[in-house]
Parts: sequence; structure tokens; C-alpha cells
Amino acid sequence: MARLPELAVDDVKEHALGWLVVWQSVEYIRSRDIGKMSVGHGPYLVDRQDGSIHHIPATTYAADVWEDLYLQQIRGVRPHDPLAAAVEALVHSEGTMAAMRHLRKHAPQLGLPQAKAYVMAVRDGDDPPEELVDLARTPERCPPPSISTLAGPVQ
Repeated sequence: MARLPELAVDDVKEHALGWLVVWQSVEYIRSRDIGKMSVGHGPYLVDRQDGSIHHIPATTYAADVWEDLYLQQIRGVRPHDPLAAAVEALVHSEGTMAAMRHLRKHAPQLGLPQAKAYVMAVRDGDDPPEELVDLARTPERCPPPSISTLAGPVQ
């Protein structure tokens, strides 16, 4: 059975969301020999707001999409709706029907009553209902890995 390498903190980077803690094998830290490097893990984020600790998967970190995922998965921030801005522009420039046609073209999974509710909300200056935004969103072919919480908020 292979022995796991001794690990240590290699770097701490301050970030708007907190501190990214990068760990690595002690042998790599001492020698910087790539052959001694541990791979396949990602950094940990210590949340600036509450001190909670979260693991950021390596692929998510390397693809530079971890911030949006963190805000969505951990803090519950609603993701940007790419259709809302186009629908709003069309409502004000070409009218409600043009906005509905555009929405139905880009989100055919919305029925007429749902598309109308979405467009009316945008026309009235509101965000469309979250359930309609979720329905209108194109499903991802390969959902991103989850960011996992290792320790909850510090009291």
C-alpha cells in the first residue's frame, strides 16, 4: 500500500472572498522537484465573512470558475440570467410580443403562460421568478463539481 506524503501549507493568497490556502507535499515544498508534487487537489478557501472552510476542486480552480460557483453553491447568490437583459431591451424597443418571441426561441421549454410571466416581470422592472429562470436556463452538459464545506462558520 502506497504511503501518503506528508503535507504542509505552501501558500496563502488573499482574495476578496477570503484566503486561498494551497497545500502541497513537504518534499515538493523543500525541493520544488515536480516529481514530488501532489496533484489533483485544489486549494481551500477560508471565508472572510464567517471563517468557514471550503475545498475548491482542482479542475474548478484551474478553469477559473470557482468564484461564481462558490457564490452560488455556498452563499446562495442567484446566477446572472443571460436572457433577462435581452428580453428587457426588446420589451422597451420592440414590444412585449417581440420579447416573448425571443424568449421562446432561446428557451422553448417555457410554455406560453410561463414566457408571459417572465416577460411581464422584466417589463415591470422586476427579476423574473427564479423557477422560470431555472427552466429557461440551458442545462449544462457536464455539471461543475461541487465545492464542499469542511468546517462551518466560526462562532
